[in-house]
Amino acid sequence: MVGNIIENNMVTISGKIASNVEFSHEVYGEGFYYFMLDVPRLSNSYDRIPVTISERLIDKQKLIIGKVVEIEGQFRSYNSFSNEGNRLLLTVFARELEFLEDEKKIKNPNQIYLNGYICKRPVYRTTPFGREITDLLLAVNRPYNKSDYIPCIAWGRNARYSESLSVGDNVKIWGRIQSREYQKKLESGEVLTKTAFEISVSKMEMGSKSNKEEEPIQEQEDDEIQENNME
Repeated sequence: MVGNIIENNMVTISGKIASNVEFSHEVYGEGFYYFMLDVPRLSNSYDRIPVTISERLIDKQKLIIGKVVEIEGQFRSYNSFSNEGNRLLLTVFARELEFLEDEKKIKNPNQIYLNGYICKRPVYRTTPFGREITDLLLAVNRPYNKSDYIPCIAWGRNARYSESLSVGDNVKIWGRIQSREYQKKLESGEVLTKTAFEISVSKMEMGSKSNKEEEPIQEQEDDEIQENNME
């Protein structure tokens, strides 16, 4: 059963380590660390993606800025509580890590597969340039009765298709993890530049599971699932 749940959420990313490794948290005596990874795009730019890794997986002293690595794992969400309120933090949770000699040999640097349930009504919109977009929030089961809440964005015909999805629908998604900067204005008038992380959907299809056979999926409200920001 646990193996099936792990297969609901599979990520492979490759790129250059872009930050120093810092301590994140400890669970039952096991330390976890995080760093940022620059994952190349076809447009010669990159997505800067957060990675969390166990101290038992690799010596953190070997994770040096500029090193090229390939990581396999899962895309996970965590609630963070601070003076700014409750926020949803997203990170790649590494299960395997391999050092690569040459970044040019990376063929498919950013791949993700998710099998989950729509947990918030899809929002369809068009950009000022006429591009069709639908914002989705997917609940993906994790072992020990936990779930990860993953923001996704569908384009074009996938946007039109996903607009009609309902809360509780089982959906399979293939795509890549993308990062994008945006600005947020505080009550004081100060403008902060933040980074959002989401799945850019390249392929999607309905799953075979019925949410009637699982625990009920309740629609998530904005005060329950907050912005997917990373400081």
